[in-house]
Amino acid sequence: MPPLNKKAIRVIKLEDLKSDYAYWSRQSPEARLAALEEIRDEYNNWKYHDRQGKQRIFRVVKQDGSE
Repeated sequence: MPPLNKKAIRVIKLEDLKSDYAYWSRQSPEARLAALEEIRDEYNNWKYHDRQGKQRIFRVVKQDGSE
């Protein structure tokens, strides 16, 4: 693990932390979902680089029965 860059750390008091709740509570559900999708896409691009599309996962389950 690389050494901690202390210059990048900013310490603030908890009461000075501004909440995003008021902003997001005024947004429509569609706008909130669109923002969430954008964040998810940015994270996936960062984490998995240039992979396109979404991974599909499925599982075939064999059930015991009289068939």
